[in-house]
Amino acid sequence: MQGRLSAWLVKHGIIHRSLGFDYQGIETLQIKPEDWHSIAVILYVYGYNYLRSQCAYDVAPGGLLASVYHLTRIEYGVDQPEEVCIKVFASRRNPRIPSVFWVWKSVDFQERESYDMLGISYDNHPRLKRILMPESWIGWPLRKDYIAPNFYEIQDAH
Repeated sequence: MQGRLSAWLVKHGIIHRSLGFDYQGIETLQIKPEDWHSIAVILYVYGYNYLRSQCAYDVAPGGLLASVYHLTRIEYGVDQPEEVCIKVFASRRNPRIPSVFWVWKSVDFQERESYDMLGISYDNHPRLKRILMPESWIGWPLRKDYIAPNFYEIQDAH
């Protein structure tokens, strides 16, 4: 079933894939990484002026990585704001997704955390560097194929 936003995007020739609705009835769309920045600008102009959250996850060991954006259309006098969930999938070998920092500044630390934990590079992010782990950390701790260092061996070496 196609939602309101998906129908509007189709009407305007904007390529995407509808993933249906979540348990709260929020429409979920898949956008290709190469289309994400321009579609983000379109969504902002369309009225999705608030980025509620951004997160990322490892779909499956050896599989794709996903960056997820929850957007809200806040309007004066509207009790129930319109929401949408956007999923952008990236290849594990070279996970690159355009940053939407210049559209929604609130994504700053969230994209940095996704980079730090999963290794997704957000192109054109102004400060893309580790935010939780030390700069010297090797690897991406939330990837399903991540092998954690043995801290006992590290301590014994000192």
